[in-house]
Amino acid sequence: MDEVTQAVENLKSEWSQAVAQLEVCIAAIESCGKMGKGTEEAMSLPRLNGSAQDALQLLNALQCRLDLLAEQLPTFEEVQSGQATLGSWKEQYQRLRAALRSANLQAKVNIGKAAQEERELLLGGGEESTVRRRNLQTKAGMTSAAESITESLRRSRQLMVQEVERSANTLSTFDESTSVLRKAEGEYQGHRSLLMRTRGQVSAFVTTILPGPCQFLTIICSRIILTIGFLVFSLAVLYVVSRRIGLLTLQRKLADAIRSGSVSAGDILAKVQEGPAPTDGPPIYDEL
Repeated sequence: MDEVTQAVENLKSEWSQAVAQLEVCIAAIESCGKMGKGTEEAMSLPRLNGSAQDALQLLNALQCRLDLLAEQLPTFEEVQSGQATLGSWKEQYQRLRAALRSANLQAKVNIGKAAQEERELLLGGGEESTVRRRNLQTKAGMTSAAESITESLRRSRQLMVQEVERSANTLSTFDESTSVLRKAEGEYQGHRSLLMRTRGQVSAFVTTILPGPCQFLTIICSRIILTIGFLVFSLAVLYVVSRRIGLLTLQRKLADAIRSGSVSAGDILAKVQEGPAPTDGPPIYDEL
């Protein structure tokens, strides 16, 4: 058998299965509301309609595939048979769509009648209405609990997504920081090698250009400059320390004199404000 002919036969088999599935859905939709459970059956109606729409889409796709394959059949008779099959499929497709529409209308009527009977039963008295109300309350509680659980799961999923995004951002930041550090390390290594080469070149320049006595004098001058600088720094430190110690000693003596009562703080302030008294001879200091 030719490949195109085999493909057409497979399409016919798929069509039969899809039609059977759609007819089952149409029958289930048409019988909605006839079992006396209007609310429960009304909840299952969207699911049945979704299955019926999927079957209709599959039938439409099969028609398109048959339209393409019918022109590729090997003989003229098979081409005519394929086109005739395609025409019958289109008619059957339209009938099924109309049947689905009428089944939905009948389901709405049945569900309305069942809901009316259910309301009358609930408003009426008796044990059956009490049991019915209790069952409805239980189902309503289960529905609200399921909705709360679903909402909590949705929030948990959203939090998990946010944590995953935050972790991804942190990892990307770490990667960028690592690349920056590696770049800085490479630049440091480059500068270090450049400085080492420069130092070597300067040493080689000094060794090759300057004669031996000049090299010796250069080393001696550099050491002398370093020694003089260190001595100046040491003298400055010693001067500051000595001045600091002298001031501390004077302050301690003044504090002892004030505590002993030989000199008051007012006298010291008056002397400071008046300034030193002019004298011809050398200044005479009282012993503290």
